[in-house]
Amino acid sequence: MFPVWRYHPFFTNTDLPVEAADITHRQHAIIETVFAGLIDGPTAHIPSGHFAANSTWVLCAAISPNLLRATGVLAGDRHTGARGSTLRRKIVDVPARLPRPQRRPVLHLPTH
Repeated sequence: MFPVWRYHPFFTNTDLPVEAADITHRQHAIIETVFAGLIDGPTAHIPSGHFAANSTWVLCAAISPNLLRATGVLAGDRHTGARGSTLRRKIVDVPARLPRPQRRPVLHLPTH
């Protein structure tokens, strides 16, 4: 019903040809999506006022989009193009119970 290509206008003040300007625009859009995912996720909760703790947290936050993206690709076609928040909500956040019968922890995961 609709064509595969999505057309959108863009304005630029560079001297690049249209094709090169479009590629540059799309690359910036990709990195902006990555930054939005970082701001919505791990960097929104930088843990402390200590430099070493924050630098470790930022290092883990920089690795997490790549790990989430790889997990989404392995999870199937539905999750291939999903954002980080969607992947965290649908794949990583698994509801579970951790009761301690007889003082031993037992992890109860969902059956579906």
